[in-house]
Amino acid sequence: MKRTQISLIILGIIALGSCTQNAKQAQTEAAPSGQKDYFQLKIYHVGTPEQATLLDGYFQDALLPALHRTGIEHVGVFKPIEGLNEQTDIMMVLIPFKSLEEFEKLPARLLDDQEYQQAGKDYIEAPFDNPPYARIESIILRSFSAEPHLMLPELSSPRSGRVYELRSYESATEKLHQLKVEMFNEGESAIFHELNFNPVFFGDVLSSSYMPHLMYMTAHADTAAQKANWDAFGVHPDWERMRDMPRYQNTVSKITVYLLYPTEYSDY
Repeated sequence: MKRTQISLIILGIIALGSCTQNAKQAQTEAAPSGQKDYFQLKIYHVGTPEQATLLDGYFQDALLPALHRTGIEHVGVFKPIEGLNEQTDIMMVLIPFKSLEEFEKLPARLLDDQEYQQAGKDYIEAPFDNPPYARIESIILRSFSAEPHLMLPELSSPRSGRVYELRSYESATEKLHQLKVEMFNEGESAIFHELNFNPVFFGDVLSSSYMPHLMYMTAHADTAAQKANWDAFGVHPDWERMRDMPRYQNTVSKITVYLLYPTEYSDY
């Protein structure tokens, strides 16, 4: 074979390799592998009706519009349904993030947002002896691999009658917690979809006051639909099979349930 032909073949191989590498890179950039959403759940403890009124105004007029301006969509604001919760003096805000970097940069972005600063002035500059809340809890979560992204339920019922059910499952040890997360990934979360629980998120708690635990939220048209869904879940053959597996015994040591409704200005 002549030297010229060999050179052309080598150049062709190099070009083909470059095209293949560029195609793989473009595919990776278009669809990142294994990307999961992160969530911040902020629980505002409210001591007085005046604090509740101030918080409503702050969320509606300042916080949610500012978050939307940063590109954060589907922010949820929820309150406990009267008569169905042990703890009633709270308001919850659910903020989704595409990355921890987005979460980390949010305070600085709000600080630079003059429209937010002006609209939220009563909240931001509240005096020490008349604060807008009693205390804030902040819980950071990462979505499960089987449910990597936030899901926005489609409900047509009146907002005041909807039931957003937030559940917290604590485990006795880290290993048992990991097994409970595995249980969701291996089929438990799929049952919620099949039975039209309208899941919002399934999250592994990365940081909170009570560790280890996970949290998830589902949505129901009303209390009757919520009860019917759980009745169907309890006798679902896939749930009965997983529940009785030796591998998944004693994975949950405490369950806390919040039954909530969305405010009129919530994105849910």
